[in-house]
Amino acid sequence: MSVPLAYIGIILVWSTTPLAIKWSGEDVGFLFGVASRMSLALVASLIALSLWRKPLPRHREAIHAYLAVGIPLFLAMSCVYWAAQFIPSGLISVVFGLTPVVTGLLAVYVLREQSFTPLKVVGMAFGLGGLAVIFIDSFQLGPAAHWGIIGMLGSVFFHSLGTVWMKKVGSRLPAITANTGGLAVACTLYATTWLVFDRSVPSHVPLHTAGSIVYLAIVGSLLGAVMFYYALKHLDTGKMALMTLITPVTALMIGHWVNDEPVKGTTIAGTALVLTGLLAYQGTALFRRRQPMNAGKQEDAVT
Repeated sequence: MSVPLAYIGIILVWSTTPLAIKWSGEDVGFLFGVASRMSLALVASLIALSLWRKPLPRHREAIHAYLAVGIPLFLAMSCVYWAAQFIPSGLISVVFGLTPVVTGLLAVYVLREQSFTPLKVVGMAFGLGGLAVIFIDSFQLGPAAHWGIIGMLGSVFFHSLGTVWMKKVGSRLPAITANTGGLAVACTLYATTWLVFDRSVPSHVPLHTAGSIVYLAIVGSLLGAVMFYYALKHLDTGKMALMTLITPVTALMIGHWVNDEPVKGTTIAGTALVLTGLLAYQGTALFRRRQPMNAGKQEDAVT
């Protein structure tokens, strides 16, 4: 696989995922949309494991890793799908762009990492300022739009918690194995949620909704992950960090052009503040030279 092609592919997947999430819940409900996506993704991952002849271990370390992936995945995806009912897809990407900042904060308290620098503090301040502008502006998008912002913040928190939890577990499982086990945990939780709170099955699934679910399952959850880990193997952290600065802008543009979502001046201002904060927060990574990686670790990252 070409590294530039994988890099562009990741940006395209991350840029289109918010709109696909919004479409996948239309006329069927957000719970059906997210549960269907996770179920299809699990099937695709199990097929991929079988084709690559990778086992799905069941020892204690593996189970812990599956829980570290699956529980935050269930909570984060539930929040973002619920939030997508109230806000434009572009704002989903912008708010989710704050994930590196929240992950850094959790790493300080959970992993005891001493990673804060004056530049990162400035970045956090800009990010929070941009979030405040977006939150205030959300009241003009509709009576419930602010709930969408709050839901997205919940998604960011749980996604970041999963990252830190997985780091604390220190699992040596290949990425696709941990992801498959995590999907199994998430699907179990979705099935339980459906049995307890819903039990309804939509009588009709619009074509664009069904297409979005399949796209998210195959391209978003499987192919996108493979391209990400492949790019991570060959590129330095600076180039990877640039994605978080590019995708919020492209997602806003796609939502505006394809779904006729409004992009107002205050939205642009808030987005600019968030991206400035991310640029400052990730400044060290953006300009850091690539460090040699152990070949065995490289293999683990993409298998």
